[in-house]
Amino acid sequence: MSKATVKERARYWFDNTMARGTAALIGWLALVSLGLIVVVSALTMWLTPDEALRHQGWPGVLWLSLMHALSPGKIAGDAGTAPFLAIMLGASLGGIFIVSILVGVLSAGLRGKLEELRKGRSRVIESGHTVILGWSEQLFTIVSELAKAHASQHGSVIAIMAERDKPAMEDAIRARVGDTGKTRLVCRTGRPTEPADLDLLSLSSARTIVVLSPEQDDPDAHVIKTLLALGKRAGDHPPVVAAIASSRNMAAARLAGGPGVHLVDSDDIAARLIVQSSRQSGMSVVCMDLLNFDGDEIYLRRDPSLAGRSYGEALDAYATATVLGLRAPGGVVLNPPPDTVIGTSDEIVVLAQDDSLIRRESGTAPADERHIVPATAPPPAPERTLMLGWNGRAARIIHYLDGYVTPGSVLDVAGDHPGAGAGLADLRNLTVNVKECDGTDRYALESLGVGVYQHVIVLSDDRCDPRHADTRTLMTLLQLRDMQATLGEKYSIVSEMHDENNRALAEVTEADDIVISDTVIGLLLAQLAENPHLAEVFGHLFDSTGSEVYPRAVEDYVTTGVPVAFRTIMESALRRGETAIGYRLAAKSGKPPHYGIVLNPDRSRPVTLTPGDCVIVLAER
Repeated sequence: MSKATVKERARYWFDNTMARGTAALIGWLALVSLGLIVVVSALTMWLTPDEALRHQGWPGVLWLSLMHALSPGKIAGDAGTAPFLAIMLGASLGGIFIVSILVGVLSAGLRGKLEELRKGRSRVIESGHTVILGWSEQLFTIVSELAKAHASQHGSVIAIMAERDKPAMEDAIRARVGDTGKTRLVCRTGRPTEPADLDLLSLSSARTIVVLSPEQDDPDAHVIKTLLALGKRAGDHPPVVAAIASSRNMAAARLAGGPGVHLVDSDDIAARLIVQSSRQSGMSVVCMDLLNFDGDEIYLRRDPSLAGRSYGEALDAYATATVLGLRAPGGVVLNPPPDTVIGTSDEIVVLAQDDSLIRRESGTAPADERHIVPATAPPPAPERTLMLGWNGRAARIIHYLDGYVTPGSVLDVAGDHPGAGAGLADLRNLTVNVKECDGTDRYALESLGVGVYQHVIVLSDDRCDPRHADTRTLMTLLQLRDMQATLGEKYSIVSEMHDENNRALAEVTEADDIVISDTVIGLLLAQLAENPHLAEVFGHLFDSTGSEVYPRAVEDYVTTGVPVAFRTIMESALRRGETAIGYRLAAKSGKPPHYGIVLNPDRSRPVTLTPGDCVIVLAER
């Protein structure tokens, strides 16, 4: 290779200086301007000495040249000899080029700085803030719920980082969430898997970190990589809450996150809700009411005055709170046996509107024995269930359903999904049949003889875009409801949907329950972000072992059609080994935001319940 020439070296050096940005360009313009001024001044002193003397010599000529270079319009006021005017004209022409280039350079530099600010690359200088990493439909629910939780707090901040344009994120949140009150949002563009980008969020001083499953292929790999990046960073490590889309990735996520991470198994929770809702209408609505910040919330409370008393006696301890269970050194137990003795180190799990409003009951009226219905357990009978559609969690749903039904029960899967019926080994109680069917076609649905089933589950098709899948689900629900009205058939209908905004449309179909999995997961993440210490409580709440939340027919507990105090309902449930935490009014089941759900009611105020209403209890299967 030939040796570089002087010209090439000079050009290489010049290119490197130009690549340094706006400051280097301005520096070069300053040198060119200085050269122009010196040349013009020298020519003036040499060719027009009389004019130079008239302008006070070198200092005056330099100033005059500078003014002509910076303000070309100065030439209009010049007077003198022809050579002098020609020199000043040259200075003005050179100034025009220099000033034009300067304006362009400054404009480009300012535009670049504004673009950098627009991308959100500055560091977040906050403390005690909540950090959300990633972008999904759950983000809007989380932001909305945290804004409600912080409604009375000044200076609350939520910092969001995702691989999206900063203004686009702000516009999307503003459109979906609306006013966030006293909570301020700070959006940053970056990759949550990159430690350098994470440093922008001041994570060491954050209150909680929420990691979302992004809307892309293999979302769990992204979450796990983010957990690894969080674990490797220096400084304090605040609590981390993460959503995992597939249960098979939970072990890897636990290893990546370590003991300080609370993982939410989105697939598992959605499957459990669908199964429970298919058997107990309104289950998903009850869970959403338990998880949101609109009304009552779950708290852990240490009360030494209850030590030595039984759990059954503690149910009457509070006037404004409902006892749900105990947190002992060995862990959380919801709805323990009534004779369980409360230890001195135990905490009470309570449902209350606010922690500051929990107060002891001064005295409670006894239950009205006249209205308590004796507990009767009808003999279990085989059931027939129809599942319309198929998706990635259908096999898990069927396995959970197999644990609830009695032997001899039948599940028919009807759909056109190529994977329908796969992964169904080791079923003990269910016999599964697979049929080819288009769930949106009226004649295909009628050919199934839907009237012979007690329960119908409509699943979202994961082969379609979520919006299109919800549209197909709505069509199926409308067909089923019209068939019920036309043929006089009776069966419960539970559907799975993606978008909470479609709930209002789905209410037209009068479906018994609609499981919006993204909304439920978002509510759970918001609760854990605000109260990480409740992770164990919510883990038990959604666990199939132990007690679960059930809406059950009120006529099985108390007399209907007459005023009954909730204290009487609690006593009736307690005699069955259950904990009553509220009720649902069927007449208001279609009215948002609570859909007829009343949790933690005043136990002394009478309420008239009618057939069709439900008592919400914590109970074993």
